[in-house]
Amino acid sequence: LHTPMYFFLLNLSLLDLGSISTTLPKAMANSLWDTRAISYAGCAAQVFFLFFLISAEFSLLTVMAYDRYVAICKPLHYGTLLGSRACVHM
Repeated sequence: LHTPMYFFLLNLSLLDLGSISTTLPKAMANSLWDTRAISYAGCAAQVFFLFFLISAEFSLLTVMAYDRYVAICKPLHYGTLLGSRACVHM
């Protein structure tokens, strides 16, 4: 469980959890109380956090693709190119 792919999968699952937790609570509250109201600050915060988390997720998926590329195309150099220190830096 200490391979880089599991580290990336953990971070991806946390980003997914964060992105769904950005919009879902307000949507559930609005459907429960049958309203459509949201403040300007609440809307701006949702858009900011959703944009930040989605862009972080795309960046992480790019790093994961590079990890798989190195594992498949350069298996002998995998340990030197993607050690634990390199994964944390990415």
